[in-house]
Amino acid sequence: MDCTNKLKIVYGDATFGVHGEGFDYIFSYMRGGLESLVKDGKEWLYRSPRPTFWRATTDNDRGNGFSVKSGMWLSANLFQKCEGIRITVDGSSIENFLPPQNNGYSNDEYAKEAEISYTYETITVPATTVDVTYHVTADGKIHVNVQYHGGKGLPELPVFGMRFVMPTKADGYVYEGLSGETYPDRMAGGIPGVYEVDGLPVTPYLVPQECGMHMETEWVTVYRSKTLDNSSENVKKSGLTFTSGEKRFGFACIPYTAEELENATHHEELPAARRTVLTICGAVRGVGGIDSWGSDVEEDYRIDAEKDIAYEFTIE
Repeated sequence: MDCTNKLKIVYGDATFGVHGEGFDYIFSYMRGGLESLVKDGKEWLYRSPRPTFWRATTDNDRGNGFSVKSGMWLSANLFQKCEGIRITVDGSSIENFLPPQNNGYSNDEYAKEAEISYTYETITVPATTVDVTYHVTADGKIHVNVQYHGGKGLPELPVFGMRFVMPTKADGYVYEGLSGETYPDRMAGGIPGVYEVDGLPVTPYLVPQECGMHMETEWVTVYRSKTLDNSSENVKKSGLTFTSGEKRFGFACIPYTAEELENATHHEELPAARRTVLTICGAVRGVGGIDSWGSDVEEDYRIDAEKDIAYEFTIE
């Protein structure tokens, strides 16, 4: 068989492997997500990416009681259930990917493209679902499609996106979008362009809170030179790029999760910055701040959890 410009597919008992020149991706059945993303020998994942529904509470959220009204989304952010997995290879649905039926596959399986979809169920009341589909092509690109299914009776969302936690702190990132920290109701001062940011700055608000969002982004590349392998010397700086689909996304790239920010009342309470937390957002709530941080966000800048949300991006 001519394996040139093709993916090698490995049907493991607990994982689905997709391999090619310069990349290795492992999708887990047990963890319910992309477990390993290796590009040019460097691991880019510390945790499996999952949908994210929570942003750290802002001063304005506290003032208008939003975090209390929508608090169930924090629990949904922490605990998610993967209730379904679907695999398609070269357009054909793969039904027998679990053991012992997967023993019928050899170690010599190749394809032009492969797709794996995960369905997550939230622990909100009422519950709803999110579908995340990873479509891998022979050039190593991963096209990610994310679909949130709205549910009647659910409170407004703080944010909706995908969170990628990387093993080490990034050197910085470059993106094409609006300058500075922007939110849906704070974009007027943002100037379109390409911007480079050194390190992973956290806005020094008096109380740690949601920060670092960049709206209307075409693409962002995160650069890292450190790995978790202490025996490695002179590690080469490399980057991972996330490119928007038809709809431009918002993103934040900081060293903390929303939960870590939420748990700190002063900056010295934050843990040492060791990881990179990149959140690619399909919907972002505004920050408000109309009258001394007490009024609710204006209607146009809220996220209605009863409505569907869909967006896509590519990783390369």
